[in-house]
Amino acid sequence: MKTAYLHITIVAVFLILSHTATAQYKIQGNVYDSSRTYPLEAVSVMATNGNGTATDANGHYIINVGEKDSIWFSYLGKPTVKFPVLKINDVNRFDISLQVNITVLKEVKVLPRNYKFDSIQNRLDYAKAFNFQRPNAGTMTSMGPSGAGIDIDEVIRAFQFRKNKSMERFQQRLLREERDKFIDHRFSKQLVRRLTNLSGEALDKFMQLYRPSYELTLYTSDYDFQLYIKESFKEYERQKGF
Repeated sequence: MKTAYLHITIVAVFLILSHTATAQYKIQGNVYDSSRTYPLEAVSVMATNGNGTATDANGHYIINVGEKDSIWFSYLGKPTVKFPVLKINDVNRFDISLQVNITVLKEVKVLPRNYKFDSIQNRLDYAKAFNFQRPNAGTMTSMGPSGAGIDIDEVIRAFQFRKNKSMERFQQRLLREERDKFIDHRFSKQLVRRLTNLSGEALDKFMQLYRPSYELTLYTSDYDFQLYIKESFKEYERQKGF
């Protein structure tokens, strides 16, 4: 009698466990924006059984539910309606789109720096300063004498003189910067590293000690310029030996 009762109990427990096992589902899918083009990350996915998860960078999610549960989605504090598990046709691909518009920026192409392009653009941007020439004294307009002991012509000349000096200083600064950039363009770390195998602080020190003049950089051929770097490196190595 006891044996039969034990047998019935075991069968009942087995049936209950089997029923429970078959009642569990794993739902997965992807969440997209309203155009169904762009996946949405960090969308909350929740179930009525208390389970919850969130979409990854690809908009994908996986959540465990029971057959009597429902799931819903929430993004930026806006929840969707609840979807009963038994009414989901394909639990392995339950995709959904939310009423979210993704702003897609236009493609921006980042081009490597080019000395020639930069120099041309700089010349265009500061054409007035680059093309500045001090006017001749005879071209200045005379206003004629004025009362109250004030020489208007002298005031105008003084103002024009200061303006010309300021423009000349700005022009010279632009020219120096242009020449420095040209030297940096030819006397580059990439070239020096390739010819000397220097790196790190040693390379920085070499670049500082043997930086060529603008004239040498401008009027030297590629062959002679590289020869200058090689000969300077030999000198640099000899100096290290002392």
